[in-house]
Parts: sequence; structure tokens; C-alpha cells
Amino acid sequence: MRDKKTLHGKIFGQGEFILMGVVVGILIGSDSDWVKVSGVSDVLDEFGVGYEVNVMSAHRTPVEVMRYAESAESRGVKVLICAAGGAAHLAGVVASHTVLPVIGIPVATEFCGGLDSLLSTVQMPGDIPVATVGVGTGGARNAGLLAIQIIALNDDNIKQKLLEFRKNLVKKINKKNENLKETINKKNIK
Repeated sequence: MRDKKTLHGKIFGQGEFILMGVVVGILIGSDSDWVKVSGVSDVLDEFGVGYEVNVMSAHRTPVEVMRYAESAESRGVKVLICAAGGAAHLAGVVASHTVLPVIGIPVATEFCGGLDSLLSTVQMPGDIPVATVGVGTGGARNAGLLAIQIIALNDDNIKQKLLEFRKNLVKKINKKNENLKETINKKNIK
């Protein structure tokens, strides 16, 4: 595996997919959000999908956000993932400047535990959709998996990896079920 590389302020993930180029653009409203949503990159790494990460604010750097969103498709990006907290307008602003699929990750805040971020991300006006995942680490992971599903529509290699991932999920849950039943049975025998 290669080390993470920084090119022109963008952080590229690990693995051979660096050679394939960036397929997913990840924008976060603040560098402090990365700790809360970095699970999205773990999923993309698992599937070998290239990504870049940038800190941009819908309110503090609106021109940069617009330029990024408008240029993403021409740079080969297929899916955009935006994470923001509080007013959480980043995903909506990005969606207004591109026809690429946009996935919003509402970032948990001290105020309302992230409910404010969730409502700001999910309540888009008609005709400018943003797919919104849940608040928390599960939401970040699901954003990565949703991006994988979108990419798999046109990439048979990723589709096969996704099918294998799903088969392994079934095995994992079945094993947990067996372990739980075994634990309960041992307890009842005593």
C-alpha cells in the first residue's frame, strides 16, 4: 500500500486506486469534522475507490465550493459526499452547482446532538436532491457504501466487490446469531 499523498491540497487515499484517479469527492465544512466522518474513507479504501478530501464552507468559502462542484465531473469525479454540522448547507449548495449525485452527512453538534445538522441536510427544496444518511459513525460508513453502490452501476469490478461484501455481512450476522444462542443456552443449562 502507498502512503497517503497530498497533491494541490487534496488528500488522496491509500492503495492501488490512486492510479485509477479520484472517483469520489469528499467535502467537509471544518477540519474538526474529519474525526467524526472519516469512516467514509475507510469504506472507500476497502473497495479500492479513489477519493479526495477538502475542507470548504458553504458560508465562508462559497466561491471555492461553487468552483469545486462545477469542475468535479470534468475531473472524473462520479459522486460527491459533503459533511457539515449546524446550519449544514454544504451538501445543498454543492448539489445546486452539479448534476452529480450528492450525499450529505449531517455532523453531530453539541446543540441537539446533530438533529439540527440532519434537518438542515435533509430538508432540500424540490428539484435539488441530496441523499442524506444518518448522524454518527454509521452515517459516515453508509455514505461511503452508498457512493460504492452508485459507482457499481457502471463498474463491474466494484459491483462484484459489493456483492462479496454483502455475502460476508450475512455470514457475519449468522455467526453472531449462533454465538448469542450458544451463550444463552450455556446460561440456561446452569
